[in-house]
Amino acid sequence: MQTAGTPDSSTKRVHKGEWGAAGLSALYFFSVLSAYYVVRPVREQFSAAVGSTNLPWFYLATFIATLLLTPVFAWLSANYPRRIVVPGVYAFFIACLLGFIPLFNQQGLMTPRELGTLFFVWVSVFNLFVVSVFWTFMTDIWRPEQAKRLFPMIALGGTIGTIVGPMLTRSLVNVIGVAPLLAVSALLLCGSFMCIVLLSRWSSATATATERASYDKGVGGSMFDGLKQIFTNPFVGGMAILMLLGDGIGTVNYALVADYTGQTFTDAAQRTAFAANVDLATNSLVVITQLVLTRWILTRWGIVPAVLIWAFGATLSLLAVALVPDAGAAINGASSAAASAQLTGGLWPFVMNMPWVVMALVVSRALMYGILGPARESMFAAVPRNLRYQGKNAVDTAVWRFGDLAISTSMSAMKSIGTTVGQFAGVAAAAGLAAAWVGYRLARNAERSRTDTDQDDSQ
Repeated sequence: MQTAGTPDSSTKRVHKGEWGAAGLSALYFFSVLSAYYVVRPVREQFSAAVGSTNLPWFYLATFIATLLLTPVFAWLSANYPRRIVVPGVYAFFIACLLGFIPLFNQQGLMTPRELGTLFFVWVSVFNLFVVSVFWTFMTDIWRPEQAKRLFPMIALGGTIGTIVGPMLTRSLVNVIGVAPLLAVSALLLCGSFMCIVLLSRWSSATATATERASYDKGVGGSMFDGLKQIFTNPFVGGMAILMLLGDGIGTVNYALVADYTGQTFTDAAQRTAFAANVDLATNSLVVITQLVLTRWILTRWGIVPAVLIWAFGATLSLLAVALVPDAGAAINGASSAAASAQLTGGLWPFVMNMPWVVMALVVSRALMYGILGPARESMFAAVPRNLRYQGKNAVDTAVWRFGDLAISTSMSAMKSIGTTVGQFAGVAAAAGLAAAWVGYRLARNAERSRTDTDQDDSQ
């Protein structure tokens, strides 16, 4: 693990000796997210085809799968060293991607609905675990001071992947078909595997003897420690609450856009192209956010403002949806019908004709990934390894998917009594305000803990 650098260089983003590992970390995240975003539009068109009323069943299956896998990961991290656990997770998901190819090519093996449900659940689990394990690995090889400087840059590498992924899908799906896209995703994930190997060697070579000894063994504990820490550790419990409130924003936005997509586009190719445009618009805004805001905020002002910008930005976008007469109308004033004709073509017509309901999803996601993500992960960099590998993973997987299930089920019940799009947006805006308060307290405590740690290290 690279040292923090001299006091004179503390204001520099990357210190001497960090460039190679920081570049590999960014490439690692690029590979992970580009692999995910290649197959994400395929998943999205399945959910749009069935509508939000069926999402609770998708989320229930995803939650069960996640709940089963979370203790397995906790057991592996408790008993095996990082050099086995982390690459093992990626090898498993690469094998799964390749295993899906014959299911897509030979339609007689499963019905479209069965395949759609299975693929939706698998991609949802895949996304959570590969991203959670990535950030756990990052918080393990970088010290808290380094995380604050380097995580925005590393996150930018992932954001570039979120743009390249949907661009690959949009350009290749009509040329090679859907099934070969899974092989493209698997190939990108192999790049992540190689980065893990190289970063593990760098970390071991630069670590202290004590750090190296901890890397060569598991974190200890039992397979259910991650789930237990949600209820017994105040920090992990607080992060779980913040996750659920963020889910209240994200799942409502996702369901509203799924309904809009299903009502507007009847063709699977159109739904896939629309989903790819949503991702491209979101991720382009993430790049702008990370280049303009995140680096400056985290290095100059710390975690607290970053969390508040995300919460208040998401809240304002949802309030706009709650207050406009037609959430499906374009933000430029065009009618729903006129706007929909422009949403499956190029990115610029999509942005100019973006409906209000889609705008809320794009803005809240962009702030979550562009600002909250690096800030949240830098908080985890200051906690013990067992909390990073077990508690963090439980929050990022089981808690997240429990939130999806609970919120989507509640939305279905509220729909049965006539709740409108604007009312749903108002409820999600209230969750955003609550997230601002919880996030503020967590970030403030994390900053205090980091200050104490830095003072101890300097003595």
